[in-house]
Amino acid sequence: MKIGYARVSTQDQKLELQTDALTHYGCEQLYKEKRSGKNKERPELEQMVSQLRSGDTVVVWKLDRLGRSLRDLIDLVSDFKERGVDFVSLQDGINTATPTGRFTFNIFASLAEFEREIIRERTKAGLDAAKARGRKGGRPSGLSKVAMEKAVTVKILFDSGTKTVEEIAKILNIGRATCYRYINLTRSCREDESLNNYL
Repeated sequence: MKIGYARVSTQDQKLELQTDALTHYGCEQLYKEKRSGKNKERPELEQMVSQLRSGDTVVVWKLDRLGRSLRDLIDLVSDFKERGVDFVSLQDGINTATPTGRFTFNIFASLAEFEREIIRERTKAGLDAAKARGRKGGRPSGLSKVAMEKAVTVKILFDSGTKTVEEIAKILNIGRATCYRYINLTRSCREDESLNNYL
């Protein structure tokens, strides 16, 4: 069975362009999603995947309609392959039922793995360099994630020059002393790489 999956990022966008193409291709069942690709919750996609059977073909109008990222796309298509399900992207001319389509996706998978290795190497090199300078990674000690976000907000408001310390403290429901502590902490952001990641 050919099963179509269509997705748009906002409620205002229309699905007809995709659904018309999927129907024309011969899809007997359509799953329609109106959610951003960055949204982890995609109930229509999850329902479709849960009902796939060996011999089915998942069809999308374009690759970016299915995956949030290259890695996500590779993982989904790999899952289809394990289930004996083929995948077709109409606009990209990809069909994993053909040797060319399978070859294309093998290249994608290799690129995703290559990208992951580069990120790992850069992260390790950065941590090693910081360690050599006597710095440790991670969030500055003593600050929770929520406190760190407030500290960043304090910096933005204070640097804008539109709010006094008293006004900032009132907006964020924190004490003046805490507000000054956050200001002093964020002033060191250029010297503290771990804090700079939050700014």
